[in-house]
Amino acid sequence: MRHKFLRSFLVVALLASNAFAQQPARTINSAPDAERLRAHVTYLASDKLDGRRTGTVGAEAAAQYIAEEFKRLGLRPVVRQSNAPSQGKEGKSGATFSAYAQAFPYVAGVELGEGNAMSFSLRASDTAAGAKPASLDLRLREDWMPLGFSGNGRVDKAPVVFVGYGIKAGELNHDDYAGGDVTNRVAAAFAGTPDGDNPHGKFALYGDLRLKAAAARGAGAKAFVIIATEDIFKEDKLARLAYDNAGGDAGLPVIVVSRQFAAQASGRSLTELREFEKEMRAGAAAPRFTPDATLSIAVNVMRVERPAHNVVGILEGSDPQLKNEAIIIGAHYDHLGRGGQGSLAARAGEIHHGADDNASGTAALLELARLFVEERGKLRRSVIFIAFGGEEEGLLGSNFYVNNPAMPLAQTVAMVNMDMIGRLKEDRLLIGGTGTAPEWKAWIARANADPDIRMVVAMNGAEGKTANANGSGVEVPAVVGANGQMMATTSLRGRFALTLNEDGFGPSDHSSFYAKKIPVLFFFTGTHEDYHKPSDTAEKINYEGTTRVVSFVREIVRDVQASERRPTYALARSQSAGRATGFRVYLGTVPNYAETTDGMKLDAVRDDSPAAKAGLRAGDVIVKLAGRDVRNVYDYTSALAEMKAGEEYDVDVMRDGQRLMMKLTPAARK
Repeated sequence: MRHKFLRSFLVVALLASNAFAQQPARTINSAPDAERLRAHVTYLASDKLDGRRTGTVGAEAAAQYIAEEFKRLGLRPVVRQSNAPSQGKEGKSGATFSAYAQAFPYVAGVELGEGNAMSFSLRASDTAAGAKPASLDLRLREDWMPLGFSGNGRVDKAPVVFVGYGIKAGELNHDDYAGGDVTNRVAAAFAGTPDGDNPHGKFALYGDLRLKAAAARGAGAKAFVIIATEDIFKEDKLARLAYDNAGGDAGLPVIVVSRQFAAQASGRSLTELREFEKEMRAGAAAPRFTPDATLSIAVNVMRVERPAHNVVGILEGSDPQLKNEAIIIGAHYDHLGRGGQGSLAARAGEIHHGADDNASGTAALLELARLFVEERGKLRRSVIFIAFGGEEEGLLGSNFYVNNPAMPLAQTVAMVNMDMIGRLKEDRLLIGGTGTAPEWKAWIARANADPDIRMVVAMNGAEGKTANANGSGVEVPAVVGANGQMMATTSLRGRFALTLNEDGFGPSDHSSFYAKKIPVLFFFTGTHEDYHKPSDTAEKINYEGTTRVVSFVREIVRDVQASERRPTYALARSQSAGRATGFRVYLGTVPNYAETTDGMKLDAVRDDSPAAKAGLRAGDVIVKLAGRDVRNVYDYTSALAEMKAGEEYDVDVMRDGQRLMMKLTPAARK
């Protein structure tokens, strides 16, 4: 029986080689191991790592784990270990981590400093003879709280102006600031939008508190006050001091006040305040506070910096010349911790395990490192493996790396990114960046056209069955037994049902590299109901499917290695300008989302876009747009909301220490 099986297998191999003779021979090495992938994901997505939020102990443990794996595989660290500092860690493992870790600046949270205070004054009407000024000192944490992105500062007895929901939306012909001057005053608004809790309402985009604060500052307000949503102040999510790294501070004090105080300040009961808000949602005009109402506010919020790291390991190429070029394979290892910013869970506090997002990509990164180490002698170019931190916070780690690379970016020939590749279903695989180099599509097609050979062996009269890994497809009988049963088939359909997206920009770390004009590919098996929720757990990963994605990525990287010439950078067709984003204008800028208070830096400018035609370039810092000062991305977005297609606007940028003034005409978003 053994000899008959062996002869049959040789016939299958011969037939397959004839049928696909046009395809170059491939080197056979170890296959990706589903159990290794399972072990990596199980650890990274475990409760022990507490969701891997950047700047936390769990994220550091994940980075340590990756560094140890890199060392075990023999990858070269970015820092020579003989002189590597311990960075506060002890022993051999600390030296290992320090050698492979690339630290980048990260603000993990905020704390209240000294001197936070707030008081309210209401002077009685002059017609009330003998009336005395009324005043109220508000209690921190019970009546009010600064928000995490609040600017620090002091406001003394500034008049209060109520501005409804604090929304300015030119394209919706909605302006809560119309008819009321807030210059050098305090703007006060309800949280939320006129749409209530509807996430698909027309105002959904404008409910973002940073956008509201930017609108208030743009209108000239000295401070911005938000009225809490919950009747019990301590139960309101805004009363819990929290911080995200998107955009830096607001540039003016931003605070939340209790509904009890809001009712008292407006001369209403809680019930009346509730009814008033219902009327506002129904379209009633927002009455202004009496000009005799004033607030004094002092805010002191301190940023807390914590360690954050990329983990970088280098596999040096074997070619004396080409080893000075590098292919980067990357995946982010951070996730959302216990929820909060970015979470889609109903409430914060539960561990967001992040098995698919992105323990799956990180596990694949480690498995590819193992596989390529086994064939290191055949790799002509160097391969740099990078596990990025801070992706969920705005591509912080990858953005830092491209400005502080382990090998000069001019010698980086391509970047391959894996993010959420653990839920393969019906063979559907999305690949982004296919237009960033003309070579990509041919290499992708070649990798996807590998024949699928399977054996069906009859033993003791019972047919042995195997599932076609590719699903339904055209199957050609390759070996037929004496009893007429098919023993092996060759599937002529591709490995995957591919969706190709040409654009090199996207919501993951490859975007940072494409902004530097490096060809990129992005692999993704699709979103699902567990996305950004605690339920994204390790047992839901399709590990066999992930091995297939790993094999696919390996074949493409091999083709890059085999090519005498590096992939040719190309300007990819934009597939983002047509997507609905809530704004009707398109500029073609790619903002940098790192914290800033002195303007919004551009990571890239799309060629032939309105921004490019105006003369803007990557690296420019926009400091003024359409008459508005710009400190961060939210000021920029707030200005964008007021712009109209076809109209010319002024834009001021800082470039190489000089302030340049340009004219920009937005295009209509299709």
